[in-house]
Amino acid sequence: MTRTLDASTDLHTTAKRYLAGGVSSDARRTAGVPLFVDRAAGSRLWDVDGTAYVDYVLGQGPALLGHCPPAVVEAVSAQVARGIVYSAQHAAEVRVAERLCTMIPSAERVRFNTVGSEAVHAALRLARGHTCRPKILKFEGHYHGWLDPVLHSVHPALDLAGPADAPVPVPGTAGQPPAADLVIAPWNDLDALTVLMARHAGEIAAVICEPVLCNTGAIEPLPGYLQGVRELCDRHGSLLIFDEIITGFRLGPGGAQEYLGIAPDLSVFGKAMAGGMQVSALAGRASVMDDISTGKIAHAGTFNSQPVGIAAAEATLRILDEQREEVYGTLYARGRALMAGLREAAAKAGVPMLVHGPGPVFQTYFTREREPSVRNYRDFAATDRARMTLLHAALLDRGVNMVPRGLWFLSTAHTEADIEFTVAAFSDALASLPLG
Repeated sequence: MTRTLDASTDLHTTAKRYLAGGVSSDARRTAGVPLFVDRAAGSRLWDVDGTAYVDYVLGQGPALLGHCPPAVVEAVSAQVARGIVYSAQHAAEVRVAERLCTMIPSAERVRFNTVGSEAVHAALRLARGHTCRPKILKFEGHYHGWLDPVLHSVHPALDLAGPADAPVPVPGTAGQPPAADLVIAPWNDLDALTVLMARHAGEIAAVICEPVLCNTGAIEPLPGYLQGVRELCDRHGSLLIFDEIITGFRLGPGGAQEYLGIAPDLSVFGKAMAGGMQVSALAGRASVMDDISTGKIAHAGTFNSQPVGIAAAEATLRILDEQREEVYGTLYARGRALMAGLREAAAKAGVPMLVHGPGPVFQTYFTREREPSVRNYRDFAATDRARMTLLHAALLDRGVNMVPRGLWFLSTAHTEADIEFTVAAFSDALASLPLG
């Protein structure tokens, strides 16, 4: 089918007059008319032209229970009537913090923020203050928010990125200060990490990573890799920080650290923890977090533990915790069924494609390589990303919305019928692409 875009085009024309670039986030910038949503419910979005889409973007991951889950809507509506912002403590934030500390394996203390970038910033400041060291080590291809200290080497041009075993920091945008205290390492290469940490011995406050790399594909750590990272951090006296903004609560009630069996010193959470409301959290060992408790490390924010967001988090986490078998059984079953269907569709079409990931989140790649060939950013960069952009557009025309780079998020609201519809649309979309 071809979508009707009359109302969307009119809105985009007006938006470009008043919004920089016509959008409010660079993640929504597209070559043509962006998606203008009128409403959402369950597994679907409806745009302003009345077209329905089976949605696998889910707000970039937060809508783990689907759009507008009734328990969350009820909790938010009730709290709005009681107060929107207090600048004071309230009982719900204590209950949510307690539940987080029971759900997350490494969490002994919690502090709330609003968005993931803030929580990451708090974690890095805490790590530097706790260790009295200046440097942070991050991995090429990993995204930890759009703030200056870490927006380096996310998706760099390879001619600027330096050698594969010792990448150089590449800024993500004009206007960033130099990355004087940032060390870049390749993902899934323990030998390279060992050399880099020895080279910067006594200087690295923390190693930060997405434990499953979801901002560059859906790349899981190789067997033994994160255990090796944990051991290197312990050997060098560096903290290990897991950025679980995406993986937190999506891969299990205790996040990727539960899924993988590795305990970091600090973790940051967001997205799925509040069903779509803006809540993030910094969690970690008491011995580290208590540097905030004593006032040694500053942490503040007008909207921290904002009661409407916390009401949404309380309702969401109650379901994820108390109905965990049903929730995660559904997520993994639906995700793996969809992955299998997409693989079969690609094979029937004779299209070389890799479909890989845990299930509740996964990635499609145009590549002739097979698993586990995409192990890091440079492997990801070698796949046909331009063709993936064409597939995204073709799927939108057929009523399916995925993240343009080929990432798919599942929710408990997705049904077997949704998956059947999606696989059929995917087959048709592949057939519509020019020969590669």
